Amino acid sequence: MTVSQQQTRRGSVNPWVLDTRMLGRRPGTSRTYEYEAPIGMELGVPDVVTIAEDAPVRLDLLAEAVVEGVLVSGTASVDYTGACMRCLDPVHGETGAEVMELFAYPESTTEETTESDEVFRLVDDLADLEPIVRDALVLALPQAPLCSPDCPGLCVDCGRKWADLEPGHTHERIDPRWAALRERFGGPEQNQD
Repeated sequence: MTVSQQQTRRGSVNPWVLDTRMLGRRPGTSRTYEYEAPIGMELGVPDVVTIAEDAPVRLDLLAEAVVEGVLVSGTASVDYTGACMRCLDPVHGETGAEVMELFAYPESTTEETTESDEVFRLVDDLADLEPIVRDALVLALPQAPLCSPDCPGLCVDCGRKWADLEPGHTHERIDPRWAALRERFGGPEQNQD
């Protein structure tokens, strides 16, 4: 039975929520999940690197019953878009993250002895994966996306891409402290008479 059939049967349409009842709270019982789920919101830094709201996140997970709860581990991957930090060309890529989280059983020692914001909890034997996957993917996004590792970037003077410029491209720069002398006596090209 696929995850979507399982969710439809239990009346839920949220692909981020795993039903752990099949594990039966028997330590050592496990189940694998491979499916895609939409992220549902744009993530990242606008105009730098983002994951689109409708981007499908590919999940490959293992849910294992342990004494204190259900341990969910595996990988999540998604495509991102952005702008090259050197030349501003569009960048497309894939990022992935390892996820591992314990969802504590109600009234377990872990649930009772851990602060509410330090552990995830099962609610009616359901584990909400969205926050852990979302956080892991945001942290896995490149901080400075590049179109290629050797991208030369833009010319600081004219703003054109170095890759499109002729070899030896330069701009004459005059130290502002010497500019008055150049105006008074002219440049080297003017002194050739």
